[in-house]
Amino acid sequence: MSKNKKDKKGKQSEYKWFVTIFITTFILSLFFSYLSSVALNDLKVIPATILLIIIILVGIMFDIIGVSVTVANEENFHAMATKKAKGAKTSIKLIKASAKVANICADVIGDICGVLSGAVSAVVTLKITSAMALGFDIQFMMSAFVASLTVGGKAIGKGIAQKYSTNIVAFCGKVLSFSENK
Repeated sequence: MSKNKKDKKGKQSEYKWFVTIFITTFILSLFFSYLSSVALNDLKVIPATILLIIIILVGIMFDIIGVSVTVANEENFHAMATKKAKGAKTSIKLIKASAKVANICADVIGDICGVLSGAVSAVVTLKITSAMALGFDIQFMMSAFVASLTVGGKAIGKGIAQKYSTNIVAFCGKVLSFSENK
């Protein structure tokens, strides 16, 4: 295949990936934003705060997975696959598609969690302000706290991802291979 044909095919593939990820992100964001706004109206402060923490942790966890897949050593999983280790072949597939996996985990899921945590923190702030009859807005402090928790968690997570990438990718491979077998 000539270089021009490869370049054209590569650009078409990138365009197709862009369109796919754009539509997927749009639909997921729309769904989760709607779901969170409807669900949060009936929640009290404590459950809404717990939901906020869960959303932040999910974002951090998927960021860790995205980084792990990009830094993991594929050869480790080839050795595991020869020993028929569960999930090793799936882990190899994850590593070979690391750019797309990282994009889905860190960008799509991570960014949706970021947007949701902002929306949920706004609702939590309103609930706290109302419940405590505060005469001032604490939204700026809440936004700063949520951003700090998210960025700090992701910073720690990146170190964890680099140190334990093999274990993390192996775990993801096992989970995904289990779901593939069902």
